Amino acid sequence: MGLITTFSTWLVPCLIAIVLLYGTLKKIPSYDAFVEGGKEGFSLAISVMPFLVGMLVAISVFRASGAMDALLHLIAPLLSAVGMPPQVLPLALMRPLSGTGALGLMTDLIHTYGADSFIGRLASVMQGSTDTTFYVVTVYFGAVGIHRIGDALKVGLLADLVGVICAVWIVTLMFS
Repeated sequence: MGLITTFSTWLVPCLIAIVLLYGTLKKIPSYDAFVEGGKEGFSLAISVMPFLVGMLVAISVFRASGAMDALLHLIAPLLSAVGMPPQVLPLALMRPLSGTGALGLMTDLIHTYGADSFIGRLASVMQGSTDTTFYVVTVYFGAVGIHRIGDALKVGLLADLVGVICAVWIVTLMFS
């Protein structure tokens, strides 16, 4: 375990040193390139802001309207039949929409049921095996001007579904 800790501690500083050394050898002004990249990153963050605000408003409306609770009540019997606790459905639904919202839901699940409970472990694995698909599609595609997102959205949501199914299967296999 000590070797892995030492390796991970030194990995990032070594990579930075390698990049700076390479830039120096190629006579690239590394600092100027870094500052230029920072400017581009800041410009991207500003251009992404309207898409992010729209996404957060839509998520808040979905939760505040009671639609999340109604959907949970409707699907709970099916989930129980396939071994998925209904308590984690909001996390599975929120994760493609908002990483922060999903993290909040996961934190609540762990606080309520415990980190070593089946629900806590499932929530943790689900958080790590799915992505914020709608966020990625709306924010990043919108920032670069891509308007035809249908196929990317379908594949992203399919990947999220596979992540949820695999999380349930693996946690059940490992911890039940």
